[in-house]
Amino acid sequence: MNCSRVLLLLACWLGALGAARAQTAPETPANAAVPALKRQLQAVRITETIKLDGDLNEAVWQQATPATDFIQNRPNPGPHERHKTEVRVLYDDANLYIGAIMHDVSLDSIPRELSGRDDFGNTDFFGIFLDTYHDKINGYGFFVTTGGVQGDARYSPAGGEDFNWNAVWDSRTALRGTDWVAEMRIPYSAIRFSKAPEQLWGINFMRQRKRDNQGFFWNEVRPAVDGFVNQWGELLGVKNVQPPLRLSLTPYISAYANHYPYNVQGTRNTSTSFNGGADVKWGINESFTLDATLVPDFGQVQSDNQVLNLSPFEVQYNENRQFFTEGTELFNKGNLFYSRRVGAQPIGFYNVESQLRAGELGPDGKRRPGEAVVSNPGVTRLLNATKVSGRTKNGLGVGVFNALSNDVYATVRDSVDGRERSVLTQPFSNYNIVVLDQSLKNNSYVSLINTNVTRWGSTYDANVTGGLFRFANKKNSYAVDGRVVYSRRRGTVFGSEEAIDDQNGYKYRVGVSKISGNFTWSLSQGIESDTYNPNDLGILFGNNNINQNINFNYNKYKPFWKVNNFYSYWGVDHTLLYKPTRYQGLNFYGGFNTTFTKRFLTTGLNFDANPVTHDYFEPRQYPLGDYYVRVPVNANVGGFASSDYRKKLALDVNGGIRWYQQDNRFARPRRMGYGWGFSPRYRVSNQLNFRYSLDWNLRQNQVGYVNGGLDGSQPEDARFRADHPNDVLLGVRRVLTVTNTVSGGYTFNNRMSLTVRVRHYTSTVNYHDFARLSKGGEEFPVDYRRNRDNTFNAFNVDAVYSWWFAPGSQVSIVWKNASSSFLEANQATPLYFDNLSNTINTPHNNNLSIKILYYLDYLMLKRRTKV
Repeated sequence: MNCSRVLLLLACWLGALGAARAQTAPETPANAAVPALKRQLQAVRITETIKLDGDLNEAVWQQATPATDFIQNRPNPGPHERHKTEVRVLYDDANLYIGAIMHDVSLDSIPRELSGRDDFGNTDFFGIFLDTYHDKINGYGFFVTTGGVQGDARYSPAGGEDFNWNAVWDSRTALRGTDWVAEMRIPYSAIRFSKAPEQLWGINFMRQRKRDNQGFFWNEVRPAVDGFVNQWGELLGVKNVQPPLRLSLTPYISAYANHYPYNVQGTRNTSTSFNGGADVKWGINESFTLDATLVPDFGQVQSDNQVLNLSPFEVQYNENRQFFTEGTELFNKGNLFYSRRVGAQPIGFYNVESQLRAGELGPDGKRRPGEAVVSNPGVTRLLNATKVSGRTKNGLGVGVFNALSNDVYATVRDSVDGRERSVLTQPFSNYNIVVLDQSLKNNSYVSLINTNVTRWGSTYDANVTGGLFRFANKKNSYAVDGRVVYSRRRGTVFGSEEAIDDQNGYKYRVGVSKISGNFTWSLSQGIESDTYNPNDLGILFGNNNINQNINFNYNKYKPFWKVNNFYSYWGVDHTLLYKPTRYQGLNFYGGFNTTFTKRFLTTGLNFDANPVTHDYFEPRQYPLGDYYVRVPVNANVGGFASSDYRKKLALDVNGGIRWYQQDNRFARPRRMGYGWGFSPRYRVSNQLNFRYSLDWNLRQNQVGYVNGGLDGSQPEDARFRADHPNDVLLGVRRVLTVTNTVSGGYTFNNRMSLTVRVRHYTSTVNYHDFARLSKGGEEFPVDYRRNRDNTFNAFNVDAVYSWWFAPGSQVSIVWKNASSSFLEANQATPLYFDNLSNTINTPHNNNLSIKILYYLDYLMLKRRTKV
């Protein structure tokens, strides 16, 4: 009750403060939070051939009315452009053509850095946005830079601006006097639209002038208005075009050579493999597309950034597999899908050791060795994966995802007679997601999501169903939103007869918010039950929570004083344990960031403060409620600064410090936390660039669960268990983590590049005191003398040569070098260069691969056959 009162009083105080700020701040234009009037543009049908050469010399270009008079969106929203932009749109039965002329002062005013696809770098670019169903929520973006580098993205409420989506289209750019020209051909097979005899599409154009860090839109996009797609104009005149048969096949072949210095008799250090498969894309109708990958090969994806995990929760890694990042905005609704679960570590990976035949004494009194693990695959190989997704003319989005994985076996060998046998670690499994997402007026929607994992054999299955909604008023100024999710698991634990836990669980969240204007706010409340578990196809960082949040934002989008803009936020989080209902924590937070006008230096500050917190998850004792680690009052302040990326040499820096109140229960030194980062980048030329990043983090006198737990075979651990069978061993430790990353790239042209990334990570844990944790958060000193220090090192090199030799077709050569080591007790060292030396001298795995993809489009092949 006391915490609730504090939260209520603070909410009133913050609300009054926000209102006062809103009243005393300089007035903004009355229409700042109202969308601009929609402009309209007429497209012109053509019958002649357009040569894509960056020269709009065909007479038909002059028949189209140009879109011009762009309006600045950043850094100063509102002013009209001084350097004219002219955009014309043509179309025929197969393609949409866009011709754009960007007038400028001189060639020196047009930066032209080359980069990889979807990475614009220090350059100007032109972009076109299309909302082909005119639902004002979902859309496409196609971009081209002055150097001809392409970028494309999907826009949706779930994915925001998603550059993982790639389409096959063509473009050319050229410098003409003091101007630059972009000519684009977007085939209808790259987008989806209805069969209506006359189309009405949302459309917008964007121009970036990097010299002045300015961004312009043809139809004004006002930052104080909630939403992006809803602020586009309209394209008229597209008539009698039919969605084409979208059918393409991208076969691939790949070859791998892998070397690891096992140096064990009977085991080869070098191995090779050859793979083949294909990606299929089929337009089922004008709205829906099937994407399938047959015998997928993900061996060339970037290495994971491995870390030492001291938390009670798993580490969430980025998804780097293109099939799972491209066009997945529907499947990401509600954040119920963690794609790394598909093809993940087998569920019985850690059970193999328990199934080995142990050593034994023979009749002759001699000890006979038992079985040993020969191989235990750490990933599940997929047989295939399929996506069907699309949106009807009435705004109903439908997505179906399905993947199949085969049985996975570990191989164990009898140390006496050499016989080998297989141990099942992952049964044949099916992963499935179904999504229904109905777009509504005023940037609103309702959605239904279901995820399902079915495993063959004697184990368990899992199902999660969620409903989401967002309703905004007609002025798009206020909204209510929420979600309800139910999780269900049935069966037995893999490899045993024990019934699976967390059979039924739920979560919900509801919120109300002001979404447009300089001053916005949100209020939400949610619950995750103690048995809510979506982890079979999702990811969860602790359930059994009740969370209440109030958040305020005050932003100024137009320049004032010496800055271009100002963004600020502040609020309160209040959390309770759900079952039993007990206090967890209260967090007060805030921050701001701004960009200075002349030097384009971006800087920001953030802070948070926490009264005493009860961490019920750190002790790893379930069910939750009896044990918790008491975290003293603490506060953090941090900041960052980024210099102007237009300069050859640019710098990012950040730093922070967390202060803890002295814990008077013990004669312990005060906890403290420090961290800083330093990342310079240097652009040698328009083709060559380098970047270095150093992150340093130190946590002194941190109190936490001793990583690795207790081992009954260790005398100290056995003694602790015998003396305190119901208590938890905690350690007071110093944790030092250092990450060094060096990357460089050379771009030969807009279709060919070479990138290299080297990362070294080291984290050292030094324990200098121990305590036992009893129920109710009580801690007592304990005489525990086992050395629990440890150091984790990880080293990776990823070198990638990529050549897009034709639209949608690619050759990639990848070299990956990786090693890691976990040092314990006396071997652990906090000295950085000792760890670096250890990492270099640890056996490394080297993998060299080449992969060739060739894009075959049915329509293109059909036209060639006719010729």
